Amino acid sequence: MKLQKLISKLEKHHKKKLDLSLGRTFNLLKKLGNPQDKLNNIITVVGTNAKASMCFGIKSILNQGGYQTNLYTSPHLLSYTERYIFNDKEINEEDLIELLTDVEKTLGDDNATLFEILTCAFLKHAENFKDNINIIEAGLFHQFDSTNVFKENLMTLIGVIHNDHFQWLENKSIEGVIYEKTTKLLNSNIFINKQVNNEIVNKIEKSLEKNTSNKYFFGKDFSISKSKNGLIKYQDQLGGLVLPEPSILGDHQLYNISTSIAASRKIFNIKDNDIINGIQNISLKGRLEEIKNGKLKTIAGNNRLIIDGGHNISASFSIANWIKNQTQEVNLIVGMMKDKEHIEFIKSFRNIVNSITLIDIPNQEGAISKEDLESKINELNLNIKKSQSIESAIKSLSKKENTITVCVGSLYLAGEILKLN
Repeated sequence: MKLQKLISKLEKHHKKKLDLSLGRTFNLLKKLGNPQDKLNNIITVVGTNAKASMCFGIKSILNQGGYQTNLYTSPHLLSYTERYIFNDKEINEEDLIELLTDVEKTLGDDNATLFEILTCAFLKHAENFKDNINIIEAGLFHQFDSTNVFKENLMTLIGVIHNDHFQWLENKSIEGVIYEKTTKLLNSNIFINKQVNNEIVNKIEKSLEKNTSNKYFFGKDFSISKSKNGLIKYQDQLGGLVLPEPSILGDHQLYNISTSIAASRKIFNIKDNDIINGIQNISLKGRLEEIKNGKLKTIAGNNRLIIDGGHNISASFSIANWIKNQTQEVNLIVGMMKDKEHIEFIKSFRNIVNSITLIDIPNQEGAISKEDLESKINELNLNIKKSQSIESAIKSLSKKENTITVCVGSLYLAGEILKLN
C-alpha cells in the first residue's frame, strides 16, 4: 500500500497520464546528473507486440553467456518492482520506494508524467551497474517516449509492428505507427522480427532507408522453423542450430526467440550451448503462461488454465494460432479495456473456440463492461456468455474435464488473475 500511495502521489505531477514529448524527461534527467549518458551497452527494444518476449529472451541468453543485465519493462502484472531489474535481480519494494522518493524530491515542483518519472528513476539507479548490458523496452511508440534519450546504443530489436494506439496519432494508419517507432532509432544495428505480412516488412524497410545501421530482417538474414519431426531449426549467416523446445508456449515465440538469437550471435558472439540453455530458461509472465498451481488452478481441476495479456489485433492472431494447434476443447475468458479494437480482436477466435465468457476487469476504471462488450461483438454470432467474476467464470468452464480455459484481452486482467491465484 505504501508503494501504491507513492505512485498515486507521483501521478499528480502532471495532469495527463500520457503526453508525448521529451522536454520534461530531459529536464529531470539533467537534475539527476544525466545518468543516460553514463550507461554503456544499451539495447533498445521497440514494437507493438513481442517486446517483452524479446527482452526476456535476450536477457536469458546473455545470462547464460556470462553477461549481467539491467532490464526496464512496462507495464507490470503484480507490482511496479517487476519493471526494475538490476544485476539480474528484481528490485525490492523498500528500495524502489526510496528510489522514487529521492527522484521526486529532485523533480521538485516541475511537471513529469508517471512513466517519465519511472523511466528516469530506472536510469539513475542503473548507474550503480552501468557496465551491465542495459535492455530498455520502449513504452508508447518510441519517438517521444521517455526511453528515447540515448546518444548511442549497441542495437535495436524491432518486434511485431501492427495497428494499435491510433488515438495518439495524427496519421492513424500502420504507416503512422511505423514512423513513430522507427524514425528516431539510433544508427547501430537493427534486428527486425517476423511481421504479420510482407507489406509491413516493406514499409519498415522503407522507413529505415535513411538509418545507416546494419539491418537484419527475419526471413532474409535469419530464420527459424519447426520440422515435421518436431525439431526446431534456426539459421543465420553464422550457420544453423537445432534447438530444443523453449520454456514459453506458442509458435509465435519462436520468431521472437530467433530475433534474440540473431542479435546475441551477431553482436555478442554467444556460444551455441549458451543459446540452447538460454531459450530453455526464459521466464516470462502473462504470455501464454500456464497456471499450474494455486487457488484458481484448484477451481480449474484437471483442465488447463492459460493466461495471456494480449489485447490488440496482432496479439489475437498469435493466441489464435496457438489455439488452433490444441487437441482439447478451448474456451475463452475475455476482459478488455475501453480503448481497444474489440471486434477485430474477438474476430480472430471465430470457429476455433467453444465459447467466450465476458467479465469485467476488477479494479480498472478504464475497462469496458461485459454488457457493453457483448453489445459490440454480438454481430460476430459467437457462443457468448457472461460471468460476475474471474472465479465464477473458471468454475463454470471447468464442469467438463480435459478442456483448456484461456484468459485474454488485457495485461490488467492477467495481473488480476495472478493476484487472485
